[in-house]
Amino acid sequence: MGTRLIVALLLVLAGCGRPAAPVSNATDVMYLQMALEYARQGQQVVTPAADRAADPGVRAIAGELRDQWSADAGTMERWLLGWEQPLVAASHVGHGDVHSLRASDIAELTAARGADFDRTAVSLLLGHLHNCVEVARMEATGGTYPPAKALAEQSVTAYQSTIQRLLALAAAG
Repeated sequence: MGTRLIVALLLVLAGCGRPAAPVSNATDVMYLQMALEYARQGQQVVTPAADRAADPGVRAIAGELRDQWSADAGTMERWLLGWEQPLVAASHVGHGDVHSLRASDIAELTAARGADFDRTAVSLLLGHLHNCVEVARMEATGGTYPPAKALAEQSVTAYQSTIQRLLALAAAG
């Protein structure tokens, strides 16, 4: 009987017991839900911009963002579903529609042509990426799930770099 107890104790100490659930908090969940919504909204700008922008720099940035948001969305959805959390929150008081792209923004982009299209796309992306940075910073400082914090930190760096590239394009145009 003593041998069984020792073996069981050794298995637990070696980590062979039940795997621990991921450690996440409400900030992690809110970040992922908001980031998914921002990715969905951003696709409304980058998808047409990747195809229609006259400036190859705008097309390139839009394509990069489109691909990144698609890849990140899959990861974020898996985490939320693994935690049995909804992909869309009922409400994020103080974080919701105030910073969202509006239907009128997308209509303006759709109607624009040539250099006007590029200026509109760049302007919308600058504002949108600023909001994405703010949400990612919230996670980086308040989240507890290490992979989500790492994604947020990587996103802040990437978005700030993209913002600088967009500002350079805006200044040149």
